[in-house]
Amino acid sequence: MNESFSIFSHHGSKSGVERAAEVIFTVCGFFAVLAVASITLYMIISGVPALFQVGILDILFGTVWAPTAADPSYGILYVILTSIVGTFLAILIGVPIGVLTAVFLAEVAPKKLANVVRPAVELLAGIPSVIYGLLGLLILNPLMYKLELKIFAGSETHQFTGGANLISAVLVLAVMILPTVINISESALRSVPAHLKSASLALGATHIQTIFKVIIPAARSGIVTAIVLGIGRAIGEAMAISLVSGSAVSLPLPFNSVRFLTTAIVSEMSYSSGLHRQVLFTIGLVLFVFIMIINSSLTRLLKKSNVEEDK
Repeated sequence: MNESFSIFSHHGSKSGVERAAEVIFTVCGFFAVLAVASITLYMIISGVPALFQVGILDILFGTVWAPTAADPSYGILYVILTSIVGTFLAILIGVPIGVLTAVFLAEVAPKKLANVVRPAVELLAGIPSVIYGLLGLLILNPLMYKLELKIFAGSETHQFTGGANLISAVLVLAVMILPTVINISESALRSVPAHLKSASLALGATHIQTIFKVIIPAARSGIVTAIVLGIGRAIGEAMAISLVSGSAVSLPLPFNSVRFLTTAIVSEMSYSSGLHRQVLFTIGLVLFVFIMIINSSLTRLLKKSNVEEDK
């Protein structure tokens, strides 16, 4: 009798714990959704009025940014193009290096070497972004300026930037996304079932063939997640690139000083007011929409490829 009562009590307490955990998880999920919805609503309320007051075409497709002029202009086309081009180039440089480094750590590197490289990569993730900017300002910009002097020697039309240009910003962003891409990609590669690798090797494939034909495709979901987070880090970075990009609104050419969407907000929010401030919120809304589009597009692409594989 006592034994059956004890068993019954234990079962009841376990059910109570499970129900409590379910409630806690539901509440946490609700607050996560609420946070996203609140941010979205706030950005829409703050950013949309300037679109109608200035004009959608004048803001999104205007090329002149002069918010404090007697006849103010709020064109952000060059700023949008800079963020798109800069992020794309940073991903183009950083993702292959990051994925190959992850492959090296997960499949190729001796254990002792991997134990040295892995903490170094994790340390990169912990360095504040302003430190990357300072290093770029002190080391990268002077090198870019020397290169600029050689390429444009004798030019009467080029406006020299002192090395603070698009190339410097792209290289800094490429380095900053490496820890995210490497860590998540390595975790994805290590989670691939061992029998897939064994089967490939048993069929006569070399180790390199197995890596590129079996392991990386099997870890594609995690690698895409790493790329998405890397894009978010690159397109959302402000402090580091504000120090190395020159922060001038111009075409995103390699040796031009440029301004990204994030640096446009950071550099002017402190003294802006009125319509100027509203337009800065509009820039934030554009940045928010870009990130949402990129995440949604990559997620749908990944789901579509997974469905095709299942078929």
